[in-house]
Amino acid sequence: MDDMSINNLILKLHNIQAVKFGTYKLKSGLTSPIYFDLRVIVSHPELMNQVATLLHKRAEDAGLQFDSVCGVPYTALPLATIICSTKQYPMLIRRKEMKDYGTKRLIEGTIHPGDRCLIVEDVVTSGSSVLETAELLKNEGLKITDAVVLLDREQGGSAMLADNGIALHSVFSISRLLDVLLKAGQIDMGTFQNVERFVQENKTYVSAKKNGCSSPKKDCKELSYGARAGLPDTHPLAARLLKIMEDKKSNLCMSADVTRAEELLEIAVTLGPMICVLKTHVDILQDFTADFASNLKELAIKHNFLIFEDRKFADIGNTVKHQYDGGLYRISSWAHIINAHALPGPGVLQGLGAVGKPLGHGCLLIAQMSSQGSLATGDYTQAVVKMAEDHSDFVFGFISGSKISDKPGLVHMTPGVQMQTGVTEDGLGQQYSSAEDVIFTKGSDIIIVGRGILASPDRIRAAEEYRTAGWEAYLKRLSQAS
Repeated sequence: MDDMSINNLILKLHNIQAVKFGTYKLKSGLTSPIYFDLRVIVSHPELMNQVATLLHKRAEDAGLQFDSVCGVPYTALPLATIICSTKQYPMLIRRKEMKDYGTKRLIEGTIHPGDRCLIVEDVVTSGSSVLETAELLKNEGLKITDAVVLLDREQGGSAMLADNGIALHSVFSISRLLDVLLKAGQIDMGTFQNVERFVQENKTYVSAKKNGCSSPKKDCKELSYGARAGLPDTHPLAARLLKIMEDKKSNLCMSADVTRAEELLEIAVTLGPMICVLKTHVDILQDFTADFASNLKELAIKHNFLIFEDRKFADIGNTVKHQYDGGLYRISSWAHIINAHALPGPGVLQGLGAVGKPLGHGCLLIAQMSSQGSLATGDYTQAVVKMAEDHSDFVFGFISGSKISDKPGLVHMTPGVQMQTGVTEDGLGQQYSSAEDVIFTKGSDIIIVGRGILASPDRIRAAEEYRTAGWEAYLKRLSQAS
Protein backbone atom coordinates (compact mmCIF):
# COMPACT_ATOMS: atom_id res chain seq x y z
CA MET A 1 0.00 0.00 0.00
CA ASP A 2 1.05 3.61 -0.62
CA ASP A 3 2.60 5.09 2.53
CA MET A 4 1.57 8.58 1.48
CA SER A 5 -2.10 7.52 1.25
CA ILE A 6 -2.01 5.97 4.72
CA ASN A 7 -0.27 8.98 6.28
CA ASN A 8 -2.79 11.27 4.61
CA LEU A 9 -5.67 9.17 5.94
CA ILE A 10 -4.31 9.29 9.51
CA LEU A 11 -4.13 13.09 9.39
CA LYS A 12 -7.68 13.30 8.03
CA LEU A 13 -9.01 11.01 10.77
CA HIS A 14 -7.36 13.20 13.39
CA ASN A 15 -8.78 16.32 11.73
CA ILE A 16 -12.40 15.06 11.93
CA GLN A 17 -11.83 13.89 15.54
CA ALA A 18 -12.10 10.19 14.76
CA VAL A 19 -8.91 10.06 16.86
CA LYS A 20 -8.89 12.06 20.09
CA PHE A 21 -6.36 12.62 22.86
CA GLY A 22 -7.23 13.43 26.47
CA THR A 23 -8.77 11.40 29.28
CA TYR A 24 -11.44 8.89 28.28
CA LYS A 25 -13.15 6.13 30.24
CA LEU A 26 -13.36 2.96 28.17
CA LYS A 27 -16.02 0.22 28.34
CA SER A 28 -13.52 -1.91 30.25
CA GLY A 29 -13.40 0.71 33.02
CA LEU A 30 -9.84 1.74 32.13
CA THR A 31 -8.94 5.41 31.69
CA SER A 32 -7.28 5.87 28.31
CA PRO A 33 -5.26 8.82 26.96
CA ILE A 34 -6.52 8.09 23.42
CA TYR A 35 -9.96 7.40 21.99
CA PHE A 36 -11.06 6.21 18.56
CA ASP A 37 -14.52 7.07 17.27
CA LEU A 38 -14.47 5.96 13.64
CA ARG A 39 -18.26 6.12 13.46
CA VAL A 40 -17.92 9.78 12.46
CA ILE A 41 -16.59 8.78 9.03
CA VAL A 42 -20.15 7.99 7.87
CA SER A 43 -20.63 11.77 7.65
CA HIS A 44 -17.58 12.10 5.39
CA PRO A 45 -18.32 10.05 2.23
CA GLU A 46 -15.02 10.77 0.49
CA LEU A 47 -13.08 9.63 3.56
CA MET A 48 -15.30 6.58 3.99
CA ASN A 49 -14.59 5.56 0.40
CA GLN A 50 -10.86 6.04 1.01
CA VAL A 51 -10.98 3.78 4.09
CA ALA A 52 -12.91 1.09 2.19
CA THR A 53 -10.42 1.25 -0.69
CA LEU A 54 -7.44 0.83 1.65
CA LEU A 55 -9.09 -2.10 3.45
CA HIS A 56 -9.62 -3.89 0.14
CA LYS A 57 -6.08 -3.03 -0.97
CA ARG A 58 -4.76 -4.54 2.27
CA ALA A 59 -6.58 -7.79 1.49
CA GLU A 60 -5.22 -7.75 -2.07
CA ASP A 61 -1.66 -7.12 -0.92
CA ALA A 62 -1.93 -10.07 1.48
CA GLY A 63 -3.09 -12.29 -1.38
CA LEU A 64 -6.29 -13.22 0.45
CA GLN A 65 -8.80 -15.47 -1.28
CA PHE A 66 -12.44 -15.15 -0.23
CA ASP A 67 -15.95 -15.67 -1.58
CA SER A 68 -17.90 -13.17 0.53
CA VAL A 69 -17.44 -10.28 2.97
CA CYS A 70 -18.98 -9.61 6.39
CA GLY A 71 -18.54 -6.41 8.38
CA VAL A 72 -18.51 -6.43 12.18
CA PRO A 73 -21.47 -4.32 13.38
CA TYR A 74 -21.80 -1.45 13.40
CA THR A 75 -19.03 0.83 12.07
CA ALA A 76 -17.62 -1.74 9.65
CA LEU A 77 -21.00 -2.40 8.01
CA PRO A 78 -20.90 0.60 5.64
CA LEU A 79 -17.25 -0.14 4.87
CA ALA A 80 -18.07 -3.73 3.93
CA THR A 81 -21.00 -2.46 1.86
CA ILE A 82 -18.75 -0.14 -0.16
CA ILE A 83 -16.20 -2.92 -0.75
CA CYS A 84 -18.88 -5.35 -1.91
CA SER A 85 -20.66 -2.77 -4.06
CA THR A 86 -17.54 -1.52 -5.85
CA LYS A 87 -15.70 -4.85 -6.13
CA GLN A 88 -18.78 -7.05 -6.70
CA TYR A 89 -18.40 -9.41 -3.74
CA PRO A 90 -21.43 -11.10 -2.14
CA MET A 91 -22.07 -9.54 1.27
CA LEU A 92 -23.28 -11.10 4.51
CA ILE A 93 -24.72 -9.07 7.38
CA ARG A 94 -24.33 -10.06 11.01
CA ARG A 95 -27.15 -9.01 13.33
CA LYS A 96 -26.40 -7.99 16.91
CA GLU A 97 -29.88 -9.01 18.03
CA MET A 98 -32.01 -11.77 16.57
CA LYS A 99 -35.43 -10.80 15.23
CA ASP A 100 -38.38 -12.45 16.94
CA TYR A 101 -40.19 -12.78 13.60
CA GLY A 102 -39.43 -13.92 10.06
CA THR A 103 -36.35 -16.13 9.63
CA LYS A 104 -34.89 -15.21 13.06
CA ARG A 105 -31.40 -15.42 11.55
CA LEU A 106 -28.28 -13.81 13.01
CA ILE A 107 -26.51 -13.89 9.63
CA GLU A 108 -28.39 -12.39 6.67
CA GLY A 109 -27.61 -13.07 3.02
CA THR A 110 -27.16 -16.09 0.78
CA ILE A 111 -24.89 -18.57 2.54
CA HIS A 112 -22.94 -21.30 0.76
CA PRO A 113 -21.42 -23.66 3.36
CA GLY A 114 -17.75 -24.22 2.65
CA ASP A 115 -17.21 -20.72 1.23
CA ARG A 116 -14.48 -18.53 2.68
CA CYS A 117 -15.71 -15.27 4.21
CA LEU A 118 -13.51 -12.23 4.87
CA ILE A 119 -14.30 -10.23 8.04
CA VAL A 120 -13.98 -6.44 7.94
CA GLU A 121 -13.50 -4.39 11.14
CA ASP A 122 -12.65 -0.78 11.96
CA VAL A 123 -10.59 -1.08 15.17
CA VAL A 124 -9.25 -4.17 16.98
CA THR A 125 -8.24 -4.12 20.64
CA SER A 126 -8.87 -7.55 22.19
CA GLY A 127 -10.23 -9.08 18.97
CA SER A 128 -13.36 -10.34 20.73
CA SER A 129 -15.81 -8.65 18.32
CA VAL A 130 -14.08 -10.21 15.31
CA LEU A 131 -14.09 -13.58 17.07
CA GLU A 132 -17.81 -13.33 17.93
CA THR A 133 -18.61 -12.60 14.29
CA ALA A 134 -16.34 -15.43 13.15
CA GLU A 135 -18.08 -17.93 15.42
CA LEU A 136 -21.52 -17.01 14.07
CA LEU A 137 -20.27 -17.35 10.50
CA LYS A 138 -18.63 -20.68 11.29
CA ASN A 139 -21.93 -21.90 12.72
CA GLU A 140 -23.34 -21.37 9.22
CA GLY A 141 -20.64 -23.62 7.74
CA LEU A 142 -18.37 -20.85 6.43
CA LYS A 143 -14.56 -20.85 6.61
CA ILE A 144 -13.02 -17.92 8.47
CA THR A 145 -9.25 -17.54 8.20
CA ASP A 146 -8.66 -13.81 7.74
CA ALA A 147 -9.87 -10.39 8.87
CA VAL A 148 -8.89 -6.92 7.64
CA VAL A 149 -8.95 -3.96 10.01
CA LEU A 150 -8.22 -0.30 9.63
CA LEU A 151 -6.46 0.14 12.98
CA ASP A 152 -4.75 -2.42 15.21
CA ARG A 153 -4.40 -0.99 18.73
CA GLU A 154 -1.58 -3.50 19.35
CA GLN A 155 -3.03 -4.59 22.68
CA GLY A 156 -3.19 -8.32 21.98
CA GLY A 157 -6.06 -8.73 19.54
CA SER A 158 -3.88 -9.91 16.67
CA ALA A 159 -2.25 -12.59 18.87
CA MET A 160 -5.58 -13.74 20.25
CA LEU A 161 -7.08 -14.10 16.78
CA ALA A 162 -3.96 -15.87 15.50
CA ASP A 163 -4.19 -18.40 18.32
CA ASN A 164 -7.77 -18.96 17.19
CA GLY A 165 -6.84 -19.54 13.55
CA ILE A 166 -7.62 -16.06 12.19
CA ALA A 167 -4.92 -13.86 10.65
CA LEU A 168 -5.43 -10.13 11.21
CA HIS A 169 -4.32 -7.75 8.44
CA SER A 170 -4.26 -4.08 9.48
CA VAL A 171 -3.99 -0.97 7.32
CA PHE A 172 -2.03 0.73 10.10
CA SER A 173 -1.17 0.25 13.75
CA ILE A 174 -1.40 2.62 16.68
CA SER A 175 2.41 2.93 16.56
CA ARG A 176 2.21 4.13 12.95
CA LEU A 177 -0.58 6.56 13.85
CA LEU A 178 1.44 8.07 16.71
CA ASP A 179 4.55 8.44 14.54
CA VAL A 180 2.63 10.24 11.78
CA LEU A 181 0.87 12.64 14.15
CA LEU A 182 4.10 13.41 16.05
CA LYS A 183 6.04 14.18 12.86
CA ALA A 184 3.16 16.37 11.62
CA GLY A 185 3.18 18.33 14.88
CA GLN A 186 -0.36 17.25 15.79
CA ILE A 187 0.74 15.79 19.14
CA ASP A 188 3.74 16.44 21.40
CA MET A 189 6.28 13.97 22.73
CA GLY A 190 4.56 13.79 26.12
CA THR A 191 1.29 12.65 24.53
CA PHE A 192 3.18 10.20 22.31
CA GLN A 193 4.92 8.59 25.29
CA ASN A 194 1.77 8.58 27.43
CA VAL A 195 -0.22 6.65 24.82
CA GLU A 196 2.69 4.32 24.09
CA ARG A 197 2.97 3.50 27.81
CA PHE A 198 -0.79 2.90 28.09
CA VAL A 199 -0.73 0.44 25.20
CA GLN A 200 2.20 -1.51 26.66
CA GLU A 201 0.69 -1.66 30.15
CA ASN A 202 -2.77 -2.73 29.00
CA LYS A 203 -2.27 -5.75 26.81
CA THR A 204 -5.45 -7.81 26.66
CA TYR A 205 -3.81 -11.03 25.53
CA VAL A 206 -0.45 -12.80 25.57
CA SER A 207 -0.05 -15.45 22.89
CA ALA A 208 -0.38 -19.02 24.12
CA LYS A 209 2.40 -19.95 21.72
CA LYS A 210 4.80 -17.68 23.60
CA ASN A 211 4.05 -18.57 27.19
CA GLY A 212 2.10 -21.82 27.06
CA CYS A 213 -0.99 -20.15 28.51
CA SER A 214 -4.13 -18.94 26.73
CA SER A 215 -4.89 -16.27 29.31
CA PRO A 216 -4.47 -12.52 28.82
CA LYS A 217 -2.38 -10.41 31.18
CA LYS A 218 -0.60 -11.71 34.26
CA ASP A 219 0.03 -15.04 32.57
CA CYS A 220 -2.41 -17.52 34.14
CA LYS A 221 -3.32 -15.56 37.28
CA GLU A 222 -6.73 -14.14 38.17
CA LEU A 223 -8.28 -12.25 35.25
CA SER A 224 -10.81 -9.43 35.17
CA TYR A 225 -14.24 -10.06 33.71
CA GLY A 226 -13.33 -7.86 30.74
CA ALA A 227 -10.09 -9.72 30.05
CA ARG A 228 -11.88 -13.07 30.18
CA ALA A 229 -14.37 -11.80 27.61
CA GLY A 230 -11.51 -11.54 25.10
CA LEU A 231 -10.21 -15.08 25.46
CA PRO A 232 -10.40 -17.26 22.33
CA ASP A 233 -12.22 -20.09 24.11
CA THR A 234 -14.86 -17.86 25.70
CA HIS A 235 -18.34 -18.53 24.32
CA PRO A 236 -19.76 -15.41 22.57
CA LEU A 237 -22.66 -15.24 25.03
CA ALA A 238 -20.29 -15.57 27.98
CA ALA A 239 -18.18 -12.78 26.47
CA ARG A 240 -21.27 -10.61 26.17
CA LEU A 241 -22.26 -11.32 29.78
CA LEU A 242 -18.76 -10.62 31.09
CA LYS A 243 -18.70 -7.33 29.19
CA ILE A 244 -22.05 -6.35 30.70
CA MET A 245 -20.70 -7.13 34.16
CA GLU A 246 -17.61 -5.00 33.55
CA ASP A 247 -19.62 -2.12 32.05
CA LYS A 248 -22.25 -2.03 34.81
CA LYS A 249 -19.89 -3.00 37.63
CA SER A 250 -22.40 -5.64 38.62
CA ASN A 251 -22.18 -9.39 39.18
CA LEU A 252 -25.74 -9.52 40.52
CA CYS A 253 -28.36 -11.83 39.03
CA MET A 254 -31.88 -11.01 40.22
CA SER A 255 -34.02 -14.10 40.78
CA ALA A 256 -37.51 -12.79 40.05
CA ASP A 257 -39.59 -15.67 41.40
CA VAL A 258 -42.95 -13.88 41.29
CA THR A 259 -46.31 -15.10 40.03
CA ARG A 260 -47.61 -12.05 38.18
CA ALA A 261 -46.26 -10.73 34.89
CA GLU A 262 -46.85 -7.12 35.89
CA GLU A 263 -44.69 -7.49 38.99
CA LEU A 264 -41.91 -9.19 37.03
CA LEU A 265 -41.86 -6.36 34.48
CA GLU A 266 -41.78 -3.84 37.32
CA ILE A 267 -38.73 -5.62 38.75
CA ALA A 268 -37.06 -5.39 35.33
CA VAL A 269 -37.80 -1.67 35.14
CA THR A 270 -36.64 -0.73 38.66
CA LEU A 271 -33.78 -3.16 39.18
CA GLY A 272 -32.64 -3.59 35.57
CA PRO A 273 -29.96 -0.85 35.81
CA MET A 274 -28.27 -2.68 38.71
CA ILE A 275 -28.19 -6.27 37.46
CA CYS A 276 -26.34 -8.24 34.81
CA VAL A 277 -28.91 -11.05 34.57
CA LEU A 278 -32.63 -11.39 35.32
CA LYS A 279 -33.59 -14.96 36.23
CA THR A 280 -37.18 -16.06 35.62
CA HIS A 281 -39.38 -19.06 36.39
CA VAL A 282 -41.88 -18.55 33.61
CA ASP A 283 -44.02 -21.54 34.53
CA ILE A 284 -45.02 -19.99 37.88
CA LEU A 285 -46.52 -16.92 36.18
CA GLN A 286 -50.30 -16.97 36.37
CA ASP A 287 -50.79 -14.60 33.42
CA PHE A 288 -48.02 -15.27 30.89
CA THR A 289 -48.60 -13.82 27.40
CA ALA A 290 -46.52 -13.31 24.27
CA ASP A 291 -46.75 -9.55 24.88
CA PHE A 292 -45.15 -10.02 28.29
CA ALA A 293 -42.18 -11.83 26.71
CA SER A 294 -41.81 -9.08 24.10
CA ASN A 295 -41.90 -6.36 26.77
CA LEU A 296 -39.30 -8.20 28.84
CA LYS A 297 -36.95 -8.43 25.85
CA GLU A 298 -37.28 -4.68 25.26
CA LEU A 299 -36.43 -3.96 28.90
CA ALA A 300 -33.38 -6.24 28.67
CA ILE A 301 -32.10 -4.21 25.74
CA LYS A 302 -32.91 -0.88 27.41
CA HIS A 303 -31.21 -1.73 30.71
CA ASN A 304 -28.46 -3.97 29.27
CA PHE A 305 -29.04 -7.27 31.06
CA LEU A 306 -29.52 -10.87 29.90
CA ILE A 307 -32.60 -12.99 30.54
CA PHE A 308 -32.07 -16.39 32.15
CA GLU A 309 -35.03 -18.77 32.20
CA ASP A 310 -34.40 -21.19 35.07
CA ARG A 311 -36.19 -24.09 33.38
CA LYS A 312 -33.75 -26.82 34.49
CA PHE A 313 -34.28 -29.02 31.43
CA ALA A 314 -33.84 -32.70 32.30
CA ASP A 315 -35.28 -35.00 29.63
CA ILE A 316 -34.31 -36.76 26.42
CA GLY A 317 -33.07 -34.62 23.55
CA ASN A 318 -36.22 -34.68 21.44
CA THR A 319 -38.43 -33.68 24.37
CA VAL A 320 -36.28 -30.79 25.59
CA LYS A 321 -35.97 -29.52 22.04
CA HIS A 322 -39.75 -29.06 21.89
CA GLN A 323 -39.93 -27.71 25.45
CA TYR A 324 -37.35 -25.07 24.57
CA ASP A 325 -38.63 -24.05 21.14
CA GLY A 326 -42.38 -24.54 21.39
CA GLY A 327 -45.28 -24.87 23.75
CA LEU A 328 -47.02 -21.97 25.43
CA TYR A 329 -43.83 -20.20 26.54
CA ARG A 330 -41.58 -20.44 23.44
CA ILE A 331 -38.58 -19.93 25.73
CA SER A 332 -36.03 -19.79 22.93
CA SER A 333 -37.69 -16.67 21.50
CA TRP A 334 -36.92 -14.47 24.51
CA ALA A 335 -34.40 -16.07 26.93
CA HIS A 336 -30.70 -15.61 26.24
CA ILE A 337 -29.73 -18.21 28.84
CA ILE A 338 -31.21 -21.53 29.93
CA ASN A 339 -29.94 -24.27 32.23
CA ALA A 340 -30.06 -28.04 32.25
CA HIS A 341 -29.31 -31.06 34.41
CA ALA A 342 -26.58 -33.35 33.09
CA LEU A 343 -28.35 -36.47 34.39
CA PRO A 344 -29.96 -37.41 31.02
CA GLY A 345 -26.54 -37.41 29.35
CA PRO A 346 -25.27 -35.44 26.33
CA GLY A 347 -28.57 -35.91 24.47
CA VAL A 348 -30.12 -33.12 26.52
CA LEU A 349 -27.48 -30.69 25.20
CA GLN A 350 -27.82 -31.94 21.65
CA GLY A 351 -31.57 -31.32 21.75
CA LEU A 352 -31.29 -27.91 23.35
CA GLY A 353 -28.30 -26.93 21.22
CA ALA A 354 -30.18 -27.68 18.01
CA VAL A 355 -32.49 -24.82 18.96
CA GLY A 356 -30.22 -22.48 20.91
CA LYS A 357 -26.94 -22.50 18.97
CA PRO A 358 -28.32 -20.96 15.74
CA LEU A 359 -29.82 -18.18 17.87
CA GLY A 360 -26.56 -17.37 19.65
CA HIS A 361 -27.98 -18.52 22.99
CA GLY A 362 -26.16 -20.48 25.69
CA CYS A 363 -26.72 -23.04 28.42
CA LEU A 364 -25.55 -23.40 32.01
CA LEU A 365 -25.12 -26.91 33.37
CA ILE A 366 -26.29 -27.52 36.93
CA ALA A 367 -23.22 -28.89 38.66
CA GLN A 368 -24.17 -28.15 42.29
CA MET A 369 -27.32 -26.99 44.05
CA SER A 370 -27.87 -24.86 47.14
CA SER A 371 -30.51 -27.18 48.59
CA GLN A 372 -29.71 -29.28 51.65
CA GLY A 373 -28.94 -32.94 50.86
CA SER A 374 -28.35 -32.33 47.15
CA LEU A 375 -26.85 -35.33 45.34
CA ALA A 376 -25.02 -33.05 42.87
CA THR A 377 -21.61 -33.44 44.49
CA GLY A 378 -18.25 -35.19 44.04
CA ASP A 379 -17.93 -37.40 40.98
CA TYR A 380 -21.21 -36.13 39.58
CA THR A 381 -19.98 -32.54 39.63
CA GLN A 382 -16.73 -33.52 37.90
CA ALA A 383 -18.70 -35.39 35.24
CA VAL A 384 -20.73 -32.22 34.65
CA VAL A 385 -17.52 -30.22 34.15
CA LYS A 386 -16.34 -32.76 31.59
CA MET A 387 -19.67 -32.59 29.77
CA ALA A 388 -19.47 -28.80 29.65
CA GLU A 389 -15.98 -28.90 28.14
CA ASP A 390 -17.14 -31.43 25.54
CA HIS A 391 -20.02 -29.12 24.49
CA SER A 392 -18.35 -25.73 24.74
CA ASP A 393 -20.10 -24.52 21.58
CA PHE A 394 -23.31 -24.24 23.62
CA VAL A 395 -22.47 -24.62 27.33
CA PHE A 396 -20.76 -21.50 28.68
CA GLY A 397 -20.79 -22.11 32.42
CA PHE A 398 -22.32 -23.62 35.52
CA ILE A 399 -24.82 -23.26 38.30
CA SER A 400 -22.61 -24.16 41.23
CA GLY A 401 -21.80 -23.29 44.82
CA SER A 402 -18.20 -22.42 43.99
CA LYS A 403 -15.66 -22.29 41.19
CA ILE A 404 -15.38 -25.82 39.81
CA SER A 405 -13.43 -25.25 36.58
CA ASP A 406 -10.14 -23.41 36.05
CA LYS A 407 -11.05 -22.48 32.47
CA PRO A 408 -11.44 -18.66 32.57
CA GLY A 409 -13.90 -18.69 29.67
CA LEU A 410 -16.50 -20.53 31.76
CA VAL A 411 -18.87 -18.55 34.00
CA HIS A 412 -19.95 -19.69 37.48
CA MET A 413 -23.30 -18.53 38.89
CA THR A 414 -24.20 -19.26 42.52
CA PRO A 415 -27.70 -19.20 44.04
CA GLY A 416 -28.66 -18.94 47.69
CA VAL A 417 -27.00 -15.63 48.59
CA GLN A 418 -28.20 -13.69 51.64
CA MET A 419 -26.91 -10.54 53.27
CA GLN A 420 -28.66 -11.05 56.61
CA THR A 421 -26.20 -12.22 59.26
CA GLY A 422 -26.84 -15.68 60.64
CA VAL A 423 -29.29 -16.82 57.94
CA THR A 424 -28.07 -20.20 56.72
CA GLU A 425 -31.27 -22.12 55.86
CA ASP A 426 -34.90 -21.22 55.08
CA GLY A 427 -36.74 -24.20 56.59
CA LEU A 428 -37.39 -25.76 53.17
CA GLY A 429 -33.85 -26.91 52.44
CA GLN A 430 -32.46 -23.75 50.85
CA GLN A 431 -29.01 -22.97 52.25
CA TYR A 432 -27.53 -19.46 52.16
CA SER A 433 -24.07 -17.93 51.80
CA SER A 434 -22.84 -14.33 51.81
CA ALA A 435 -21.76 -12.44 48.69
CA GLU A 436 -18.16 -12.24 49.91
CA ASP A 437 -18.07 -15.97 50.66
CA VAL A 438 -19.40 -16.82 47.19
CA ILE A 439 -17.30 -14.39 45.11
CA PHE A 440 -14.10 -13.91 47.13
CA THR A 441 -13.69 -17.18 49.04
CA LYS A 442 -15.31 -19.70 46.69
CA GLY A 443 -14.30 -17.99 43.44
CA SER A 444 -17.71 -17.84 41.76
CA ASP A 445 -18.54 -15.05 39.28
CA ILE A 446 -22.19 -14.13 39.78
CA ILE A 447 -24.41 -14.06 42.87
CA ILE A 448 -28.04 -15.08 42.36
CA VAL A 449 -30.29 -13.28 44.84
CA GLY A 450 -34.05 -13.70 45.22
CA ARG A 451 -35.78 -13.37 48.55
CA GLY A 452 -33.03 -11.18 49.98
CA ILE A 453 -34.28 -8.48 47.60
CA LEU A 454 -37.91 -9.48 46.99
CA ALA A 455 -38.73 -9.60 50.72
CA SER A 456 -37.18 -6.19 51.38
CA PRO A 457 -39.50 -3.19 51.93
CA ASP A 458 -37.11 -1.21 49.68
CA ARG A 459 -36.12 -3.47 46.78
CA ILE A 460 -34.05 -0.85 45.00
CA ARG A 461 -31.94 -0.17 48.07
CA ALA A 462 -31.54 -3.89 48.77
CA ALA A 463 -30.50 -4.61 45.18
CA GLU A 464 -27.90 -1.85 45.31
CA GLU A 465 -26.52 -3.29 48.56
CA TYR A 466 -26.15 -6.73 47.00
CA ARG A 467 -24.65 -5.27 43.82
CA THR A 468 -22.10 -3.34 45.87
CA ALA A 469 -21.27 -6.34 48.08
CA GLY A 470 -20.76 -8.63 45.08
CA TRP A 471 -18.63 -6.13 43.18
CA GLU A 472 -16.45 -5.28 46.17
CA ALA A 473 -15.84 -9.00 46.78
CA TYR A 474 -14.76 -9.32 43.12
CA LEU A 475 -12.39 -6.33 43.39
CA LYS A 476 -10.95 -7.81 46.56
CA ARG A 477 -10.31 -11.07 44.72
CA LEU A 478 -8.55 -9.25 41.88
CA SER A 479 -6.50 -7.22 44.31
CA GLN A 480 -5.30 -10.26 46.21
CA ALA A 481 -4.30 -12.02 42.97
CA SER A 482 -2.30 -9.07 41.62
